[in-house]
Amino acid sequence: MGRHSSAVPKKTRTTRTRAERRPVYLAIAGLLVLSLAAVLLVRTFGPESAADGLGGRKCGERRQVQLSTTPEIKPLLDAAAKSLAGKDDPSACVAFAITAAASAVVAKNVASGKDGRPDLWVPDSSLWVGQADDGQQVPIVAVPSIASSPLVLVGRSDNFVDTSSWLAMLSKAEPALLDPLSQTPGALALLAIQAERQKTAATDYQVAEVVVPTAQRLGSMAKPYTDVTGLFNRAAQAGSRLVVPAAERSFVRYQDEHPDSELKAAAPGTGTLLLDYPLVVTAQNEVEAVTEAGKALASELIANSADQDREEAGLRDALASELSGGSGVGVISQLPKFTGPAVAEALAEWTRLSLSANSLAVVDVSGSMAELVGSKTRLQLTVEAAASGLKLFPDNASVGLWTFSTKIGRYGADFNQLVPMGKLSPRQRQKLTASLAVQQPIKGGSTGLYDTAIAAVQMVRTNYDPSAVNAVLLFTDGRNEDPGSPTLAKTLQTLRGLRDAARPVRIIAFGMGPDADATELRMLAEATGGQAYLTKSPADLKSVFLAALQSR
Repeated sequence: MGRHSSAVPKKTRTTRTRAERRPVYLAIAGLLVLSLAAVLLVRTFGPESAADGLGGRKCGERRQVQLSTTPEIKPLLDAAAKSLAGKDDPSACVAFAITAAASAVVAKNVASGKDGRPDLWVPDSSLWVGQADDGQQVPIVAVPSIASSPLVLVGRSDNFVDTSSWLAMLSKAEPALLDPLSQTPGALALLAIQAERQKTAATDYQVAEVVVPTAQRLGSMAKPYTDVTGLFNRAAQAGSRLVVPAAERSFVRYQDEHPDSELKAAAPGTGTLLLDYPLVVTAQNEVEAVTEAGKALASELIANSADQDREEAGLRDALASELSGGSGVGVISQLPKFTGPAVAEALAEWTRLSLSANSLAVVDVSGSMAELVGSKTRLQLTVEAAASGLKLFPDNASVGLWTFSTKIGRYGADFNQLVPMGKLSPRQRQKLTASLAVQQPIKGGSTGLYDTAIAAVQMVRTNYDPSAVNAVLLFTDGRNEDPGSPTLAKTLQTLRGLRDAARPVRIIAFGMGPDADATELRMLAEATGGQAYLTKSPADLKSVFLAALQSR
């Protein structure tokens, strides 16, 4: 079971209580102070400084150090800087100018080389450090953590039936992720789902069942979620199925401001990830001196920051010790920490998955689709899979429907245009579902694959949407059997000629059963920059369809 915000029996501790952490905590701070003192005995912190040693030092012009951090921890850093400035030691010869900005914004600005680059940076998570690579140097983490807050799930208690894992909790509710591309809790939630797989052995399909529809739904919104308080208000409404991955500190502050709220917080049983507030050196000049100044400030905050001030902000210490007074979710266990490449992969995958779709589904209704697989025909299973896949697409996606065999359409075409491409309004969904439901295999019908593939690509090109993934979703159990169609070589040449890097339209081919020609489907798909997926039975199409959405 996961760890809840309400009282539950204590488990084996994986974080320290306040009493347990004090000796370790002070020892860490003490070591940091001693290491700084050893350096500062022989190094000054300003060009006009004029004294040796720590005692009785007078400052001339103070070194100016620009520091950017997130709003919630700025007051603690302000207090530490003020305390440091009042001390009689070399580290006091620094004037910190501390400003607040979102971590993702600072990472983007540093990576792009914009003016106003800070010398020091305290993001709310180390996941942003790799995103701040400007191509010349990755910022240096000088202090791994000066405070912390675990990622938790927030929602009504009836949405927490199974708190054994992130996947279990999210699959049984409606996940509402803050924008992973700009908000740390959203990004950490994606990383947590992957990190816990070392413990749960969840399959790609199980992960896709949660991540794909969530990305499609949230990606279809006019604006992504960025206001955690607004999400909490929605999650608190009676009957709401929303669960919100959020920093524990956000939940604690919300509880303080809404004492009658019925929201609960839980950390899944597999463990969680931390917002770890590292101190990062982003300076391009005098890096060593700036690093020493940053460590001095971190040491001051860790050694002298009152627990009460930090806890009033809803933050834990650097050791992730539980908050006092029953606040938050108590003792937590931690998941393996993410790597830089894992962060980049998770954010890139989210970007791909959250793109809307502009698709034409093309379903084989040739005679072979009447073959039984268990108690159902191949076509029945294909229609069920297509209808199920339709639910994965958000309302702003565009989908149309064709069927194909040989000479079943207008003017003897191998394809029949059933539902024109259009936004998935309730009416469009009803049209698609109803049209799929009445399809029957055409007795004696062959497979007119080549002409259909070319015509389908041309149709999507005509209805091209630059803001979406444009694709032909081609379902078949066979190979081309139309003697009047172009040759395979001519078909591939035509498809390659239609290919446009600026306006890509890809064939995503789904071949099923023993008669599907894997080589032919792969060649058709690859001619457009797409992919082919083969499955032994139409019953497996749903999992294959999810895999296709993930790899687009």
